[in-house]
Amino acid sequence: MTFLSILFALLIEQLKPLRADNPVYLGIKAFAARIENWFNAGHTRHGRLGWLVMVAALTVPAGLIYWICLRISPLAALAWNVVIVYLTLGFRHYSHYFTSIQLALNSGDDAAARALLAEWTKLDTIDMDVSEISRIAAEKALVTTHRHVFGVFFWFLMPVGPACAVMYRVAEYLARAWNEPDHMRQEVFGQFAARAFYWIDWIPARFTASAFAVVGNFEDAIYAWRNFSERWTEEAVGVILAAGGGAMGVRFGTPAEAAAGVLPIDSATVDSTSEASDGFPGESPSPRTLQSTVGLVWRALLLWMFLLLLLSVAVWMG
Repeated sequence: MTFLSILFALLIEQLKPLRADNPVYLGIKAFAARIENWFNAGHTRHGRLGWLVMVAALTVPAGLIYWICLRISPLAALAWNVVIVYLTLGFRHYSHYFTSIQLALNSGDDAAARALLAEWTKLDTIDMDVSEISRIAAEKALVTTHRHVFGVFFWFLMPVGPACAVMYRVAEYLARAWNEPDHMRQEVFGQFAARAFYWIDWIPARFTASAFAVVGNFEDAIYAWRNFSERWTEEAVGVILAAGGGAMGVRFGTPAEAAAGVLPIDSATVDSTSEASDGFPGESPSPRTLQSTVGLVWRALLLWMFLLLLLSVAVWMG
C-alpha cells in the first residue's frame, strides 16, 4: 500500500501540480501565525508549547482518519494515503523557478536568471555571475527536493505514515516560519522548532545524501561528505550539499557563499581568502550543473521507489 500511495501521488502531481499558494498551505500558514501570536511571550518554553500544539493539531487528525479508513476498507486507507502524500510532497512546487532559470542561462539571458533566482531565494542577485547563479540554484534545488520529497518519503514509511509525513512537513515549515523572517530572528520563540526539526531531519538527510552517493560518483560523494559538510552552519544542509556536489562532480559551498548570504559557511572552517578549489572534488558550477542536478534527483527518486517496491514485495510475500 505504501508503494502504491507514493506512486499514485507522484503521478497525480505530475499531471496536476499543487501550487505553493494552495488553500491548504495558506491555511496552515495562517494557523502557524496565529499560534505564534497566541503563545509568543518571549520565552523558549512558549515556543515549545506552541510547536507541540501546532504539530498535534495537524498530525493527530491525520492519524485518526487513517485508522478509521483502515477499519472501513484498505482502499479507503489507500485513498487517504494518496491524499496526504500529494499534499505533503512538493516535487513540482518550485520546479518552475528552477526550469526557468535553466532556460534563461542556456539562452544567455543572465538578467532574467538573476531576477528569477532573487524571486525564488529572496536574495540580492544583482552582482552574481553565471557560475554563482548556477551554484545557488542547484544548491537550493537539492535542499528543497530533500525537504519536500525525500524527507516526506522517509517519514511516510514509519508506522502511521500519513501522520508522520504531516509531522515532518509541519516541523520543517515551523523551523523556517518561526526563525527565518526578519522579525523572528532575534526571538527565542523559534529555537525549539529549529532544534526539533534538526533531530526529525537527522536521519532523512543522511538517507538522501546516501542516495545521491549511490546514484552518482560514490567515492567523491563520500569524500566530500566526510571532509566538507562542516562548511555549512546547518548540519543537514552541509551533508546533503557536500554529498550532492561530490556525486555530480561540482564544487558547492565556495567561500563567496558567505558574502552572498546563501546557506552560509562557518567562517571557522573556511578561510575567506582561500580559492574555490580548496580540495572539494569537482569543477566550478555552470549552467550544465542544473541539468546534472535534475538527473541526480530523478535517479535518487527512482532508487527510492525501487527499494520501496522491493520492501513492499518482501512484506507481501512474507
